[in-house]
Amino acid sequence: MTHSDGIQRRTLLQSAGVSALLAGIGQQAFAQSQMEVVRLITGFAAGGTSDTTCRRVATRLAPEYAKTAVVENKTGAGGQIAVQYVKAAAPDGTTVLQTPTSMLTIYPHIYKKLPYDPVADLTPVTLACSFDFGFAVGPAVPLSVKTVPEFLLWAKANPLGQNFGSPAAGSTPHFIGALLGKSGGLDMKHAAYRGTQPAMLDLLGGNISAVSGPIGDITQHLPTGKVRILGVSGARRSRFAPDVPTFAEQGLPELTHSEWFAFFLPAKASPEIVSRLNAAMKVALAQKDVVDGMAGFGLEAMSSTPAELADLVKKDTAKWAPIVKQVGFSAEA
Repeated sequence: MTHSDGIQRRTLLQSAGVSALLAGIGQQAFAQSQMEVVRLITGFAAGGTSDTTCRRVATRLAPEYAKTAVVENKTGAGGQIAVQYVKAAAPDGTTVLQTPTSMLTIYPHIYKKLPYDPVADLTPVTLACSFDFGFAVGPAVPLSVKTVPEFLLWAKANPLGQNFGSPAAGSTPHFIGALLGKSGGLDMKHAAYRGTQPAMLDLLGGNISAVSGPIGDITQHLPTGKVRILGVSGARRSRFAPDVPTFAEQGLPELTHSEWFAFFLPAKASPEIVSRLNAAMKVALAQKDVVDGMAGFGLEAMSSTPAELADLVKKDTAKWAPIVKQVGFSAEA
């Protein structure tokens, strides 16, 4: 069981009583410290999984934590702009970053100069959700190809088909696709898109062979009948695609990777503010409408303590160092 699995199970066990958490802390204390506006900052465009997560949670942060909660999209540089923005904000609890793991645990290994330090410039608050990735093929790949090993054999026999798309260069799905190719002795050409949906459109059009991306971004295209998911990256099968075997089941345990979104405050946020926001976030992330809304995007809602999130950042940063070296990818700062 992974570290995040343990956090998730513990969160689910606690969810029955979490709605009483604010009462336990004291409504009076919240009223006294209530902020006018809290801004949730995401580095990705409206309509995507990161943005959706922010908007679901924002509806539940008001009025307990702040009178008003708004979402602001600070897009660009693969999520780096948003991290920089929050880094420079006052640590008063009114500006909150929501980010995927890649910006904090993978980018330090691929960018020689990052404009932020993931540990020194941010204060962990809580996990928001976790999700798995899928590897999907489209019309460019014969219907006879039904598994990852079969895709690798087909690609080996068809060099022009040795390609895949992902949401961004240096992202987790980029590395999953690259590792998949290496496992078959292939030099898979990678096409980086501005998100998974543009990649899926090219997949549906037969312009690329495959897409490596978040499971929820792929499953929504299954009704077209043109997309098949060959494998998923979780430690166990995804409840959003229960009939699809994991990479590990298909002999590729090294491709077992999940990703998480989490909330952070700027560095030097006071323990009191961190504790208050963590409590409010835990309540929000346990609400049925939030859980169900995120599930519609293939996201498993969860929460954690600030210490658990800090530990996860540290462990995942160490995990990705040898993987990045193996793939041999680096990006210009």
